Amino acid sequence: MAIPSGEVIVLLGPSGSGKSTFLNIIGGLDQPSAGHVYFRGRDLAAFTEQELTFYRRENIGFVFQAYNLVPSLTALENVALVTEITENAMAPLDALDAVALKDRANHFPAQLSGGEQQRVAIARAIAKRPEVLLCDEPTGALDSETGIMVLKALLEVNQKFGTTCIIITHNASIADLAHRVVHFCDGSVSHVQTNDVRKSAEEMIW
Repeated sequence: MAIPSGEVIVLLGPSGSGKSTFLNIIGGLDQPSAGHVYFRGRDLAAFTEQELTFYRRENIGFVFQAYNLVPSLTALENVALVTEITENAMAPLDALDAVALKDRANHFPAQLSGGEQQRVAIARAIAKRPEVLLCDEPTGALDSETGIMVLKALLEVNQKFGTTCIIITHNASIADLAHRVVHFCDGSVSHVQTNDVRKSAEEMIW
């Protein structure tokens, strides 16, 4: 399969169908045991560990179900962890502003709601201006109202920066937000669905 730049892709399928493995291979966390994965014409399967590290640092942003924030650092400092080691990064405050959290910059994770912590994680991921944002169950631990806020933030990042977003979910209703939906079954793609009309986050039926 091919993933065009700038699209929102949702990956659906039962547990064990290969979604997370697929995401990890795209993200350079795992290497395929067979086959090829091309990014901008270069085969990730042939990359050395050093090349994979550079690829992840320069091109990929990760958002997981667990927020993975450093509890002793403020929201702003959590984002700055990434910007300090990346060239051409956004200002940390601008990244927080992109997910509507500029006014919470000096709060610690324990002072933020689950949805706000997830949006800090999104800000941290986009601060280095990645071409691809990989999201593994980003709303899995959130209630419906908070989940919609997180999805809205992801869609705005896609629209504002042209970031390709690939989202794993078990929530089939999220598929209505995507340009395309990739269905996994038994370790392979069973079929791909194109959405000619996409819903906004506010229109979602959770």
